[in-house]
Amino acid sequence: MKRKLLYLTLIAVLFFSAFPLWFSFVVSTKDSSALADVSLIPGKNLVDNVKRVFDTVPFDLALLNSLIVALSVTTSVVLFSTLAGFAFAKLQFRARTALLVTVIGTMMVPTQLGIIPLFILMTKLEWHDTLPAVIAPALVNAFGVFFMTQYLTEALPSELLEAGRMDGATTHRLFWHVVLPVARPAMAVLGMLTFLGSWNDYLWPLVVLASPENQTVQVALSQLRAGYVTDYALALTGTMLATIPLILVFGALGKQLVGGIMQGAIKG
Repeated sequence: MKRKLLYLTLIAVLFFSAFPLWFSFVVSTKDSSALADVSLIPGKNLVDNVKRVFDTVPFDLALLNSLIVALSVTTSVVLFSTLAGFAFAKLQFRARTALLVTVIGTMMVPTQLGIIPLFILMTKLEWHDTLPAVIAPALVNAFGVFFMTQYLTEALPSELLEAGRMDGATTHRLFWHVVLPVARPAMAVLGMLTFLGSWNDYLWPLVVLASPENQTVQVALSQLRAGYVTDYALALTGTMLATIPLILVFGALGKQLVGGIMQGAIKG
């Protein structure tokens, strides 16, 4: 009975999670005149709607720009957060606790408060309307540092590091050969969250990017919804195209996450 209830619960969760995606796909295969049809059967206008998306806005450049930004930010955040997390979790140095508290404290500052000074800084650096203006402020964040610190504090045995030092390993070598394999599951989770957040970022790219060829995918999607009457078929087609990279990244990093967890369970 409990097993049946569990399967029913999982099926219900899967249905309610997948239904919005399926509905968006169905709408993206129809034209605006067919949206009154409540049928969930796909139509025949998907190719035409995709062409209209790329004809309305430079969506190919927007996808490329978002991919560059998201990959750069994700790589930087994961690397620097793992380095900082290792330092805060396992290395002894002065003011370690005070620095960690300061980093965590920055999480309580609303992002909107920093937009004006950040915009002024980007203008003085002559980065306005360029992708570095979107990438640079997000190269590291407090959440990533805190997340990796908490994970490495519990998952990385201090005895393992001491054994490596007794064998003559430097701190640099310990990080690459001991810390990274242990941190892989957490790095996969942080990578997924960072990529998702960077890909879906809208406010800062809208403020700092002006040229159509430099806009990111979320800004492009907002232009698809512009106008007195929203063309939902066009808007949801663009949304479906923008969702595909997220699904691919989730699938790739999800496999690494599960593999790392299973490897840790086997070793345990």
